[in-house]
Amino acid sequence: MTFDTLITGGRIIDGSGNPWFRGDVALDGDRIAAITPPGTIPAASAATHIDIADAVICPGFIDIQSHSIYPLMVDGRCVSKITQGVTTEIMGEAWTPAPVRGRFDGGVSTHVIGDGIAPWVDAARGWSRFSDWLEAFEAAGVSPNVGSYLGGGTLRKVAMGMDDKPAGVADLALMQRTMAEAMEDGAFGVAYALIYAPDCYADVDEIVEVCRIVGQYDGSYITHLRSEAGEIFGALDEAFEIGLRADVPVEIYHLKAAGRDNWDKLPQVIERIAAARAAGLDVTADMYPYAASGTGLTSVLPPWAMAGGKLYENLQDPAERARIRTAVTEPDGRWEAMVSQHGEEGVMPIGFRQPENQQYVGRRLSEICHMRGQDWFDAVCDLVLSERQSISTIYFSMLEDNLRLQLQQPWIKVSTDAGGYDPSWGKPYGPVHPRGYGTYPRVLGRYVREQGVLSLEDAVRKMTSAVADRLGLRQRGLLRQGMMADVVVFDPDTITDHATFDEPHQLSHGVEQVWVNGGHVVRDGRHTGATPGRFVRPWE
Repeated sequence: MTFDTLITGGRIIDGSGNPWFRGDVALDGDRIAAITPPGTIPAASAATHIDIADAVICPGFIDIQSHSIYPLMVDGRCVSKITQGVTTEIMGEAWTPAPVRGRFDGGVSTHVIGDGIAPWVDAARGWSRFSDWLEAFEAAGVSPNVGSYLGGGTLRKVAMGMDDKPAGVADLALMQRTMAEAMEDGAFGVAYALIYAPDCYADVDEIVEVCRIVGQYDGSYITHLRSEAGEIFGALDEAFEIGLRADVPVEIYHLKAAGRDNWDKLPQVIERIAAARAAGLDVTADMYPYAASGTGLTSVLPPWAMAGGKLYENLQDPAERARIRTAVTEPDGRWEAMVSQHGEEGVMPIGFRQPENQQYVGRRLSEICHMRGQDWFDAVCDLVLSERQSISTIYFSMLEDNLRLQLQQPWIKVSTDAGGYDPSWGKPYGPVHPRGYGTYPRVLGRYVREQGVLSLEDAVRKMTSAVADRLGLRQRGLLRQGMMADVVVFDPDTITDHATFDEPHQLSHGVEQVWVNGGHVVRDGRHTGATPGRFVRPWE
C-alpha cells in the first residue's frame, strides 16, 4: 500500500473528546487513509513522511461564525485563520451576498475592504441563487472549505428591503420560497442577528414561519440574540420559543452577558440553557475567548433609525436627530443602548477610513469626544456622517471570569466571529478585532495550557466534532479512517496567540502543519499558497 503522506511520532486527539493516544496517520488523496499504532506503516510506503516529534495531530477546526465573505474575495488563502488551524469557514450571520432577487441587490461593495473586491462586484450581481457565491469561491480557489447559513437580513431584504413593519402574507411566502431554495442549495439553515436592521424588524411569528422551512430540510436556526445585556433572559426565551414552535435546533452566536450591570446574569443564562436542554430543546452556543466584542459604531443608535435605509438622512435632520438623542440618552430597554451599558471608556472605534479621522483610530470614545469638544452623541453622529459607514468598533463589555465559566460548559463551541486576514494587506486596511488572528491558539494556550480551564481533548472537541455535529458535516470533525483529510498538527507546549487590541495584525504561533482535503496548506508554520478548499453542504 502507498500513501501521499504519512504523519508519525504524534499524539492523536481524534476530536471526540476521548483521551489522546499515540499513533500514525496516513493521508491519501482527499481522505484519511489509515490510523494505526506507531510504527505499523513503513515510512517508505508514503510519498511524504513527516515526523511531528510529539506534537498533537487532530481534525481541522471548524469556525461556525466566520465573517470571511469579503476577506476571501480579497485573498483566498485566509492566512490568519488557516495558520490557527481553521480548515472550514461557516458564514452567514445576518448577511450573505446572495441570492440577488426581489428587493435585494446583493450589495457587494468595494468600500468594505478596498479595491481587492472590485473584480467581484459585477459578478455578484448575477448571483441569483444562494449557492452561486460559494461555488464562485471554490472556483476561484480558497484555502479553507466554505459553507454558510442564509443571512436572515438578506432574506428579509429580498421581500421587504429595509422596511420596519410586519411581513405580509405575500412577503412571508416569498421568504419561505427563498429559504427552501437556499436549503436545497446547501444552506445550513437561517442566521439572524436580531440587534441589527433589518433582522431586528422581524417578529417571532415571522422567524418561526421561516424556520419551519429550515426544519423541513433538517437545518438549524442560529441567532445573535435580540439582547445580550439587560433583556438577555427575554431574548433567550424568544430563541427557545422559536426552536420549540418551529421544531428546529437552536444555536446561539457568541454567548455573553454584556455590560457591567449584566455580568452577574451569566450563571443564570447558563442555567436556563441547561434547563431548556434538559426539557428536550436542542439548544447550544458558541463563543470567542475575548472580554471585548466587535461591531459597528452605529450599534450605539436605535435600530429604528436605520429603517428604510435612511440613517444618514435621519442624522442630518434636526428633528429626527433630536428624537434619536432622546432614545440613546433615555433608553427604553427594547434595544441595546451600547454607550449606556459600557460607558464612553468602554467604546473604542477602530474602523475609520477617511484621512481626517485617522487620528481617532484606537482611541476610546471618551478621548475622541475630548479631542472634538463634543458630547458622545454628537461625536458619534458626526463621525458616522463623515464616514458613511458603520465604523468597526471594539466594545469592552465582558468579564474574564465569565469566559472561563462558559468554556467549561459541555454545549459550548469555539468560534471567531471574524474574517481571515493577512498582515501584508490587513495592516494597511486598518485595525481589526484580534479574534481573527488568535481565537483557537488563545483557547489552547491561555485557557488549556496556562490556566487549566478545560482539558486539551475537550477544547479540541469544541473546535471540531461538536461543530461538525451541529452542522451535520458527517465527513469532517473527527480523525477517522475514510473521513475527509482536514488535519492539523500543533505543538501544545508553544501554541499561542500574538494579536492584541493595539497590534491585531499578528499571526499566531504553534500550528505547524495543516491539510485541507489532503492539500498541504501550512507546512512548518508557513502558508504554502495551496487553495484546496471546497463548498461544503450539510449531511454530505
